[in-house]
Amino acid sequence: MGAQWKAKGKDLAASAKGRIFGKLSKDIMIAARSGADPSLNSRLRLVVEQARKVSMPKETLDRAIKKGAGLTGEAVNFEHVIYEGFAPHQVAVMVECLTDNVNRTAPQMRVLFRKGQLGTSGSVSWDFNHVGLIEAEPLTPASDAEVAAIEAGAQDFEPGEEEGHTLFLTDAADLDLVSRALPAHGFNVLSAKLGYKSKNPVNPANLSAEQMAEVEEFLSAIDENDDVQNVYVGLSD
Repeated sequence: MGAQWKAKGKDLAASAKGRIFGKLSKDIMIAARSGADPSLNSRLRLVVEQARKVSMPKETLDRAIKKGAGLTGEAVNFEHVIYEGFAPHQVAVMVECLTDNVNRTAPQMRVLFRKGQLGTSGSVSWDFNHVGLIEAEPLTPASDAEVAAIEAGAQDFEPGEEEGHTLFLTDAADLDLVSRALPAHGFNVLSAKLGYKSKNPVNPANLSAEQMAEVEEFLSAIDENDDVQNVYVGLSD
């Protein structure tokens, strides 16, 4: 949770699936700027694999690739913006957005942060490390995450989003190097991206059930915004 927040029990109902497809389409378009062929574009290949994993329609996938690669004549102008602040009960939050209209996104974030506290640039980021986040699955039952982390050059590892998966943490500059090395050490890379991990996360055990519910409700509302790509939270797992 300290690396990237995901809603508990989030299913692929129609509305949730639509949001997931929207976020992935943006990632695909950004990745496709470096080339429309996944076999020659490792970043695009990984995002395409994520899209197929959640059953994104082929037509939607192909359209995002072509649009991002400039093959449709449509302009793709997304601005990367990060909003910093606190969820209820002083839980630090960094919200990563990809937006085609900051004048729309900024006031929406101000409204969403009313139940918390929206900070200025740098007000929270000092308490987060900028890291590489690699989600991977073992290739064999004998694959050892600790050994793979050491041999591939990762800084650390922890349980991934899904059971049996491992999240490898790397220095930001080593993301590509480690993601390329992991398959040789028994792990299939499912996603690889830069993100943020809290240095001093709050232990959920120190919050009451009611307080934790307020934090989760706040984070869910943030995550449902169409311009939000990732939410990084100062909570320990």
